Amino acid sequence: MHSIGVFFPLSTGPAQAPTPAPPFRMVDIALGCSYVGEDVRGLLRVFGSSPPKHPATLVLRGVSVRDDGDLDDVTQYKVLHENPDPSSPIVFEASARSVSIPHAESLLHADCDGEEVNCEISPYGSQQAGKGPCRTSWFMATLRLSRGISIALVLRRPHCSSQEEEHDATLHPKLGIPMSKEGTVLTTVEFQSSSRNTSLRVHLGSSVTLDCHFDLAPSSSFSSLEWRRQHQGSGRSLFRYQVGSTVPAAQPKVHVDVAELLGSGDASLSLQGVSMGDEGTYICLVSTPLHQAQHIIQLHVAEPPRVRVIPAVVSFERDVTATLSCSIAGYYPLDVSVSWTQKTPEDEVEIPLSNTHFSSHRQSQDGTYSITSYLSISSATVRAPATYSCHVSHVALAEPISVSAHLKAPEQTGSERLLGGSIATIIFIIVLFIVLRRRAAKPKSEQLLRASE
Repeated sequence: MHSIGVFFPLSTGPAQAPTPAPPFRMVDIALGCSYVGEDVRGLLRVFGSSPPKHPATLVLRGVSVRDDGDLDDVTQYKVLHENPDPSSPIVFEASARSVSIPHAESLLHADCDGEEVNCEISPYGSQQAGKGPCRTSWFMATLRLSRGISIALVLRRPHCSSQEEEHDATLHPKLGIPMSKEGTVLTTVEFQSSSRNTSLRVHLGSSVTLDCHFDLAPSSSFSSLEWRRQHQGSGRSLFRYQVGSTVPAAQPKVHVDVAELLGSGDASLSLQGVSMGDEGTYICLVSTPLHQAQHIIQLHVAEPPRVRVIPAVVSFERDVTATLSCSIAGYYPLDVSVSWTQKTPEDEVEIPLSNTHFSSHRQSQDGTYSITSYLSISSATVRAPATYSCHVSHVALAEPISVSAHLKAPEQTGSERLLGGSIATIIFIIVLFIVLRRRAAKPKSEQLLRASE
C-alpha cells in the first residue's frame, strides 16, 4: 500500500491559488551502519559471547524526497570498493522504489542538521528459503534518529536469476552469499514500519497518540496488528486486529482506526484519559505472513507540583521564632527538589538557607505525591525586611517554581513605645524652653540699644 499526502494551508482571506507543493525527486541515501550477528555461512562463535559487529553501509536507492530547492548538489551514491576483502565494510544496496521510506528528509540531511543516526543491520535468520548460496536471504535494518524517530526495514536478497548465475556467482567474503560486480549485497525493501516518538511524557487526564506506521511492497501483504503494554514485569494485550476478523479485540480507553490501518498503514494507538496505571512500555507489532516488525514507545506520566508558602507575610515579636511552610502537592513522579533562600535589601544575590526540615511523603488516591518543607526564622538572628523564597524543581516543570514570603520589621513592644514617647516629650520640652528663652531675651537687648543711642 502506498500513500503520499499533499496538504495545502487554509486561508481566511480572499481566495488565492494554492501554493504548489515541492516536487518529488528520487535520491540515494547512504548511512553508516553496523552489521550485527553471525554471517550466513554459519561461522561458530564462543558460547555466551556477543554477536560480532562489522562496519557496514546501507545505501537506499531511489528514495522519494520532496525537492525544496536544496537537492541540487545531491548525486548518486557510488561504491568505492569493487573487490571487498574481509576487512572492508559490508555494503547493502537496497532498492526503495516499491516502499515509501518515512522521514526520508531527516535521513538525507542528518549530517547537516546535526542529527545522529544509529543504524544496525542483522540477518533475519528465521526466514531463509532454499539451499546453497542463491537461497533467499532476509535482513533487518533498524534506524534510530536522535530526535526519537525509529524505522525498521525488512530487506530481501532474491534468488539468483539462473543456474548459470548461481554457478558463476562471486560470494561475499563475510556473508557467503552472491554479491554484485561492485562487491555489494543487492536487496529490496519489502516492508517498513516506523514511529516518530520512542518516548513520551504526558499529564494526568490527557489524551495521547502513540505513533506507528508501516508500508509494504506489492509482493507482501498485511496480516495482523497488536499493541501490548509492559510494566514492572507484567504485560497485557491492549489491541489486536487480524485480517479477516470483523471486530478487533481492544481494552477500554484505547482505539485504533481500522479503516486507516488498512487504507494507509496507520497503526497508531490513541489513549484517552491517561492515569498512573497507563505508564509503561508500549509495543506496536505489525505482522505479515513472513515477517514481524515492532516499535517500542516509553510512556511516562509526569504531573507538575502546586506550590504554596504559608504565611505569605510574616511579622513577629522580638526573641520569637517563626516557621514558614512550603507545601508541594499533586506531583508525579516521586523525585522533587526543594530549597530555600533569603534576600534583604542589602543583599545582591539570594543566600541559600539550610535550617529546614521536611515532612514525610504523602500519596493521594490518584497516585500523586505531596510533601511539606519547613523553614524556621528567629528575630534574634534575622534582618528585616527580608524575602524568603521556596524553590521547587521537578521533571514535569520546564523551569523551577519559586514562591516567596515577606518578613516585616518586628513591631515595638509596649515598654519600647512608652520609652520612645517619653524621650520625644523631653526633647520637645527642651526645644520649647530654648525657643521661649530666646524670645524673652530679645526685647531686653533692644531696650539697651535704644538707651545707648
